[in-house]
Amino acid sequence: MFGLGATELIIILVIVIVLFGGSRLPEIGRGIGEAIKNFKKSTSDKPEIDVTPENKAKGTENKENKA
Repeated sequence: MFGLGATELIIILVIVIVLFGGSRLPEIGRGIGEAIKNFKKSTSDKPEIDVTPENKAKGTENKENKA
């Protein structure tokens, strides 16, 4: 995992616990999880607003264009 061993991961975990405290870690994890979920959803879903022009069928023109 990124060239990190168990010792390095434990040291990083201890530093994170000291910086943020044990009570804030679940909040941070929840926020990161929601961000990842929203990112995956936004990349896989169809856009809410479709701005692509519609293709007109052959022979169907607006009355304005005929005049």
